[in-house]
Amino acid sequence: MDIAIVLDHHSKTPLHQQLYDELRQAILTGRLLPRQKLPSTRTIAQSLGISRTTATQSYDRLQSEGYLETTVGSGTYVCAQLPDDLMQSISVPTLGRSQPLTVPLSRYGATLAQTPFTLQSEPELPISFRYGRPALTAFPLKLWRKLLSRRCCAEPSWLDYTTDFQGYLPLRQAIAHYLCRSRAVQCQPEQIVLTNGTQQGLDLILRLLIEAGDAIAIENPGYLSARRIFQSHGAKLIPIPVDASGLVVEQLVHPAIRLVYVTPSHQFPTGVTLSLPRRLELLTWAQQSGALILEDDYDSEYRYGDRPIPALQGLDQAQSVLYLGTFSKVLFPALRIGYLVLPHNLVTLFAQAKWLHDRQLPTLEQQVLTDFIAEGYLESHIRKMRSRYDCCRQVLVQELKDQFGDRVAIFGEKAGIHLMVRLHTPLSDEEIIGRAAKVGVGLMSAQSQYLGSGGSGEYIFGYGELNETQIRIGVQRLAQAIGLKEL
Repeated sequence: MDIAIVLDHHSKTPLHQQLYDELRQAILTGRLLPRQKLPSTRTIAQSLGISRTTATQSYDRLQSEGYLETTVGSGTYVCAQLPDDLMQSISVPTLGRSQPLTVPLSRYGATLAQTPFTLQSEPELPISFRYGRPALTAFPLKLWRKLLSRRCCAEPSWLDYTTDFQGYLPLRQAIAHYLCRSRAVQCQPEQIVLTNGTQQGLDLILRLLIEAGDAIAIENPGYLSARRIFQSHGAKLIPIPVDASGLVVEQLVHPAIRLVYVTPSHQFPTGVTLSLPRRLELLTWAQQSGALILEDDYDSEYRYGDRPIPALQGLDQAQSVLYLGTFSKVLFPALRIGYLVLPHNLVTLFAQAKWLHDRQLPTLEQQVLTDFIAEGYLESHIRKMRSRYDCCRQVLVQELKDQFGDRVAIFGEKAGIHLMVRLHTPLSDEEIIGRAAKVGVGLMSAQSQYLGSGGSGEYIFGYGELNETQIRIGVQRLAQAIGLKEL
């Protein structure tokens, strides 16, 4: 390990004294940590262009004063514990400025600084109904390792830069084939830009298509993370209500809406599906108004009982829809591979912006995901997980009805890996969440998903990472905690 040390060969101070001072200061200020190994005297002498005797002289003095210790056959280390009087001697030089420097912000930075940004805490409790988590324990790790090993043993092209701005072409081909078959999306591989998850896709759209002050219509309630990105870019948000058929299109009356953000397959968080008449109505409105539609199809793979409705993009004849997808829910969140399906005239622009944003996604992960899709493992995994989630969903719905009776209303139970619940009790959301936590149950309110007031008494029950036993116990404990069942 090299250490950043500067020696002045023209100084009157001897080199061994300079090296001693530099190393001592590095130890006292924490640049060199306790038990950290130092380079050998030979190595540091070569690095600094000094004699080994000079380096040895400095090391010996530091060792005699209790800064360094030597282990035979291992090397020289910073002492695990320094004397108290040495620690008290630490001093940090100042620049004579008592106040921190005021840094001028860009327009985006100023908007972001003024945007409220608090992360909703996710309860780390024995049984947590947090949403957005798939069943990671059911992921085929052995298969993924096999595919990963196969790619690692092949020619290591994944070590180099890529010139494909849109992402790994074979993966885009596999995604295009999958979307056309399973979601009736109309796309070619050339229309796909791979992104670092949904968040980057949203950010690119805002950077390229929306100016500060432009109007964006959003579902209310709707996806909080998307709303935060829109706010950070200074967009004017127009909340549109959601009913049993999805977004109420007739409420899109603002004259200057540039973009409508929708989750039509499984509206977040209510879980309703945008009906076919509403989809056609929304597409007609977009064509007449000149606005764009951003379709976030985040967990469309999981439907129970009903036949899947084709993606909104597949019904679009006017190139009005930007389609956004991700593998976070069907595989695992850390994969960080999402995709945008774009109208042809926007692809080059988005590819350039994506390249400037982060150059490229890791090629190795793209190659492994390509194999996972192309060899049929993705659809096999989805079928397996759909069956598992369906069983968990049925248990959750039944247990909620058994424990709460007519005091519960359940929404969105026919799709996805979460549902929304309205509880009729005299207790506040804070009281219910607090009581649930005391019995080891994590619960999340839906209030934060509303723009403005709303959502009191409503909760999002995620069940993707829970098993049937945990679901039963969790609901039973919740009912007991809020006084609907005897303790």
